[in-house]
Order: sequence, then structure tokens, then C-alpha cells
Amino acid sequence: MATLASQSSRTPQRILNTALARCKPSQHIRATLPIVRSISTFNHNLHGARSSALFSHPTHNARQTRSISGSEKQWAPPDTSSRSVTVLGGGVLGRRIACAWVAAGYEVILCDLNEGQRNAAADYLEHNIEDFSKITGNTRTRAKFSAVESMEAAVQNAWLVIEALPEKLELKISMMGQLDQYAPHDCILGSNSSSYKSRLMLDKVSPGRRHRVCNIHYYMPPGNNTVELMTSGETHQDLLPFLKDRLKDAGMTAAIARKESTGFIFNRLWAAIKRESLLIMAEGVSEPKEIDKLFLTMFKNNPVGPCGMMDAVGLDTVAFIEDNYVQERHGDPTSRDWLRENFVEKGRLGAKSGKGGLYPPGETTKSSKDESGHHDNLAAPRLYFLDIGMGSNVADLQKAVTSGKIMTASADGSNVREIVGGQAMPDGIDVSISSGKIFWTNMGQSPSKNNGSVMAANLDGSNVRTIIPEGQVHTPKQIKIDHENKKLYFCDREGMRIHRCDFDGNNHEIILQTGDSATADIEDQMKWCVGIAVDPEAGKFYWSQKGLSKGGTGRIFRANIKTPEGETASSRSDIDLLFDHLPEPIDLEFEPKSQALYWTDRGEYPLGNTLNKAHIGSGEAGDLRVETLARHFHEAIGLKIDAVNHHIYITDLGGTVYRFGMDGSDKRKIYSTDSAYSGIALAFVH
Repeated sequence: MATLASQSSRTPQRILNTALARCKPSQHIRATLPIVRSISTFNHNLHGARSSALFSHPTHNARQTRSISGSEKQWAPPDTSSRSVTVLGGGVLGRRIACAWVAAGYEVILCDLNEGQRNAAADYLEHNIEDFSKITGNTRTRAKFSAVESMEAAVQNAWLVIEALPEKLELKISMMGQLDQYAPHDCILGSNSSSYKSRLMLDKVSPGRRHRVCNIHYYMPPGNNTVELMTSGETHQDLLPFLKDRLKDAGMTAAIARKESTGFIFNRLWAAIKRESLLIMAEGVSEPKEIDKLFLTMFKNNPVGPCGMMDAVGLDTVAFIEDNYVQERHGDPTSRDWLRENFVEKGRLGAKSGKGGLYPPGETTKSSKDESGHHDNLAAPRLYFLDIGMGSNVADLQKAVTSGKIMTASADGSNVREIVGGQAMPDGIDVSISSGKIFWTNMGQSPSKNNGSVMAANLDGSNVRTIIPEGQVHTPKQIKIDHENKKLYFCDREGMRIHRCDFDGNNHEIILQTGDSATADIEDQMKWCVGIAVDPEAGKFYWSQKGLSKGGTGRIFRANIKTPEGETASSRSDIDLLFDHLPEPIDLEFEPKSQALYWTDRGEYPLGNTLNKAHIGSGEAGDLRVETLARHFHEAIGLKIDAVNHHIYITDLGGTVYRFGMDGSDKRKIYSTDSAYSGIALAFVH
């Protein structure tokens, strides 16, 4: 890492890429879409969300005693009127930092190398800008936002650069050196690090620039708008008050640490609470719910206790911070070691892990009726669901068949809005964050006609386009993404087929056919294919043939993703009938970890309008037991599993979005209107 700055023959971007290659992919600076928007919304790197601890660096002890100084350096505030704020890193906190400045009227450029993170960050900004605008009283005109891959391009006209990169000290040292080289001479360089003092990042920063480097530590806007500023030991005495004023203008509450402090200000208090909470549990004195209950009783305005907060932030992060405190202060490692041995090493990292943490999985995902804190729902998905256009909310019945919409909402059922309208009876939907795309099926204006289509759009609903046009698919239903192979699978009801294609619609093929829509077969509901699920790891796909309406003749089948050699879609011999005589199975979901198949059924009561489950694995027909998890829906259709938080989401034609535990318990109506909802998809973009 020490050679990065000296290799002048290499481009800045290659130097950056080399540094980042030494981190795990998920830790890279998240590159962002090379676009410019007058918008909207962006989000945050989880490292900044956590409580703070800072390493002591043996080569910098001489600087440690220096407070806000550097008056011998020439200081003039940078022009903020025509220059940008640049944020390096599009993770959970990076995107929130960017969004706060955009909402306050400051132009922002965000740099991130990972396309999936760029897309997730842009989607976060699009859906959350209103919350950030409220911070400044909705009085500002939203500034331009752009996202670029090149660090050099991102900083060339910046007055402030905030790095929100992974907590890798060598990476931050290298990056500060590059920023010193390519940022304007009067640009302020801030680190959002919650674990390292900015003085530790100065090794490659020239003496003439060091008075413009500092810590800018955000918490979790828009729920917590606190920012702590701290000197590097060489920061000019006028810089931090200048930044405090700019942050106040952007709606933040800024505090200045009077000298370098491990843990800044608040996190020194928070660290003591965390440590004692962990020690109480390590000694067997109490358990998480009791600790948090007492905490919330004593501090009545707090919506979440210390154990819930640690789960939401991430127990691996908590352990990492405790490492720093133990090292610097030679403290008792008991609580840290207990946490690492009993949780971190077992993959129980809290809300983000799917295995839970101090609390069971999903416990920190709140509903709109629950009181929640600013760390809740960080691991919760964003919902995308379809209004088919047949509800009583459609006033003009002549336009009902083209009144379909794509809706999006937070996981708690709040922040609901339409992003695409005018669709012809949409039915199935899925989302690819890595490609930044939504895919959905339109059944068409008349099921009896061959006028269905498959559509795509950007995550914000822009750039709507047809990838499978009318005439190539009859009545498309549920659609599923094979993320590993970048393929779309979708059923064709009256077409009596299962299709597969690339994300752009190329390589379109029929992999299963049960009848010929040009003949009387089209009237045979026993041959209609509706729901689809894919298991790429096992090389299998599943589908439902719903049978007669409310007739108890539904079936679920399984076949290999690869068609047997020499066979066709209509002659393949590898089809397994798994379930027969079902009320009327519709959408499917396969959960690979448990090897379980889930499906909705809109058949006749009491067996119909249910959520069902069966453990599949390598089981054969006749060996599989069906378990009904939930009942009493109003024409159940859409189904999606949130494996991270252990939740199941369902939509029905009665206009309700439901959320359940994985065993069907804890039924919640998170959103309900007089619309009619079909498919649902989830995207983790926070």
C-alpha cells in the first residue's frame, strides 16, 4: 500500500482500483452511475452508523496532544456556491450523507466502484429525498446529483470531500494521498471514519494541505442528524467552525470536539453503555429484552434499547470497535470476547445476517405502527408490488385494463408511491439491484388474445421498455430472476409455456410447453402454467398449473433447468409431479437454505386462499407433506420471502400487503387500500 502514491506512471483510477482490490468486494468504494440528475435521494455506509473507537498510532503520539491549531497555515474558506460536495463511498452512510447535501441545495458527486451499490444508493435517494428535505423545512431547491466511477473526476471541482470508505486504515491513508494530489488546493478533506482519527491518515498528505484535513463523523440521517467534527491535530483553528456553519445550513446538528478524542464525544458515553450491557449478558445477570426494557423505562423518550441498537448496527462492528478500546485503554476484554465467541464467530451478526444476533432474525425490522429508532429497518427491504388495475380505486372502467401500476414502499408499509403507470394488467415482478432494473409481466388487455409482454425499467421507474413484445408471449404471469446466470424465467398461462431469456430479452427460448394455444388446448385450464420458482444451485425449476378455478385440480411440478439431450419443451421426460389435487396454486417461492417450497393458493375456502409450505429437497412425489401456514386471504397472489429478516410477504386481490414470520405467525397488514394487488418483489437498498 505504501507504494501507491509514488507510482506516478499509473492513473489515479488504477491506483484506486489496486487499493480497493485488497478489500473484500463488498468493502469497495461503491462506484456510482455516470449520470446527472436534478434530484432526489442517496444513502450511508454502515461503518459510520456504528459507535466509534479510534486506534492509537505509535508514530503519531507527538500530534496527539495538539488541539485545534494550525494557525500558522494560510486559511481562506473555499467557495461553496459553484462547487460540489464529493462523497467517496455509496454504502449505507455514504448515500445518506450525499442525500442530506442534495436536499439542502448543494451539488453532490458520489464516487463508488460497485455497480450494485451505485444502483442501491440511487434508489435510496429517489425514495427518501422528501425525508431529508423536511430537515431544512422543504425550503430548498434540490441540487444536482451525479455519480461517477472516476475519483479524479469526482473531486476536480469539490470544495468538500467526505470519504465514507471501509474501515481499512491503509486504504484511507492511500486515498488521502490521492485526494491531496487531485483535489483543488483549498478543498477540505474529511473522513467519516468512526474508528480512526484523521491524523492517522496524513502519511501521504503534503504539509501544505494538512491544515485542511479533519474528521466529519455522521450518525444516521435523517433520523439522527448529528455530526461530530474533530481536528487532525494540525487542522486550522477556523476550519471546524466554518464546517459547523455549513452543516447547520444543511440541517445538521454539528458538535466540535475541542481536542482529539477516542470516540469523539457521544460515542464515549455510548461505549460505556454497550460495554456494560455486554458484560451483564456475559456474566449471565440478564438477557437482551430485560436490559432494553429497563433502559426504555428509565429513558422514556428512547425508541430502542442498547441491545436492539447493537443488533441494528452489526455485532461484528461492535466487536471491532471494542478491539480498539481494549487496545488503546488496556481495558477488560471479557465483554468483547464473549460477543465474538457466542455471536460473531457463529455468523450471528444482528439484523443484517439472517441468523439474528442478540435478538432473533427480523426483530429490529419495525412496522409502521411500531415506534422505531433511527437504526431500525437498516436490514429491511424495499417493496415493489403491482396494482393490477382492477380495484375499486379505478374510476374509469373503460381504462381499467391499462390502469396497472408499479408501487414501491418501505418494508413497514410507509412511503408508498407509484413509479410506473399505464400498464396492461401487470402480474409478476422481480428486481435486480446489480443491474439496476425492475422486470415485470403484463398479461395484456385481453387474456384470450396473444397480447402479453415482458417489461423492464430502472429502479426509479424511468426508462420503461419492452423486452418481450406482444405476440411472443400470450399471458405472462409470475417472473423470477436467476441472478447468478442473469436469466429471466416466466410462466405463460394461456400460452401454456415457460419462457427463459436474458435481461435484455435476447436468447428467448421456450423450456416447457403443455399445449398449443392455436388449438382447443387454450381452454384447458389444467394446462395453464402460472407460478415459477428457480433453484440454480440444484439445476431445477418449479411451476404451478392452477387447474380449474376453485376446482381442487391444481398441481406443482419440477424439472431440470437443462432440457434433456434430444428432447424438446413439449416432449421432455424429466418432469416430476410433486403435488396434485391442490385447490388452486398460484405464485411460488423456493427457499434454498431450508430446501422448502412456498406457494399461495386462491382456491375455495377453507383449503384455498392460503399460504402453504413443503420441504422439497430430493424428496419424491408422495413423500412430501404440505403445511398450511396462513389462511383467509382475499384471492392470494403475490409471494416473496425475506430470508434476511425471516419474513414472508403476500399480496392479494383484496388490496392488502401482508407480512408474516416464516412459520406463518405474526400476521400483519402493512398496507391496505381498495386496489387489487398481484405480484410482489423485494430489494435490499438501505
